[in-house]
Amino acid sequence: MIDQLTAQIREKKAPIVVGLDPMLDYIPEQLLRDAFREYGETLEGAAEAVWQFNRAIVDAVCDLVPAVKPQIAMYEQFGLPGLNAFKKTLDYCHEKGLLVIGDVKRGDIGSTSAAYATAHLGRIRVGNELLTPFGEDFATVNPYLGSDGIKPFLEVCAREKKGIFILVKTSNPSSGEFQDQQTGGRPLYELVGEKVAEWGADCMGENYSRVGAVVGATYPEMGKTLRRIMPKAYILVPGYGAQGGRGKDLAPFFNEDGLGAIVNSSRGIIAAYRQSQYAQYGEARFDLAARAAVLDMKEDLRQAWER
Repeated sequence: MIDQLTAQIREKKAPIVVGLDPMLDYIPEQLLRDAFREYGETLEGAAEAVWQFNRAIVDAVCDLVPAVKPQIAMYEQFGLPGLNAFKKTLDYCHEKGLLVIGDVKRGDIGSTSAAYATAHLGRIRVGNELLTPFGEDFATVNPYLGSDGIKPFLEVCAREKKGIFILVKTSNPSSGEFQDQQTGGRPLYELVGEKVAEWGADCMGENYSRVGAVVGATYPEMGKTLRRIMPKAYILVPGYGAQGGRGKDLAPFFNEDGLGAIVNSSRGIIAAYRQSQYAQYGEARFDLAARAAVLDMKEDLRQAWER
């Protein structure tokens, strides 16, 4: 899948992933009314509204971007109906030719880690059938438990030709409480980056590894260091837009070939209609506002990645 991601970034000239992280207050009133009319003010009604919202966003941007990144917590909060909406969203994105990064941040050991890897990236045998539970192309993984938590994902990635993004230096303000702590005179995130490069060396695609890293847009200097440490890893870059990251600051995340990074925007795209610069679209045309936001992001990133 990493080769497909590279190919789509080149084809669409957009190292952009749209975060499908819908909160109910992002969803226009008309979609909520329609869903509640059919299912009531229930978990089923909320999940239906989320699904319809996602479908409209995907229809509006699928020709512009290579990938989407649904955050599973935004679906889990609606229980089983929410997880059904998550699965419907994944399947629909694949129908539209998009790659899917499951933002699931799993991290455990042994059979538990293997089960997480199977659920999101692999297949499971049920009787005589080999079935796909969720079917993302990539998943985010927490490395805090060490190699025991990562190896089951590597095994599934090798078998299914899929990929993972390991949390290395995240964009949230308190990330430094652990990630910046000195270990042997170096920050912990650098040591994690070295492990990403090590794990990835045995899990290569054509030019880039199936093992990538998450490094926040809010830390470009750290991104520069980590780019050097992980030359063959794709970097998933959260924190663009709403959290302060801007295109002009993101050049350090990319390699000299103009590749090696993909930048996420969530509410900056899916809730663009609520921003003043897209107010002309109004709530009824939220999907067109999202498309306009992607086009603006694409232009903003041009200076960072085009070589």
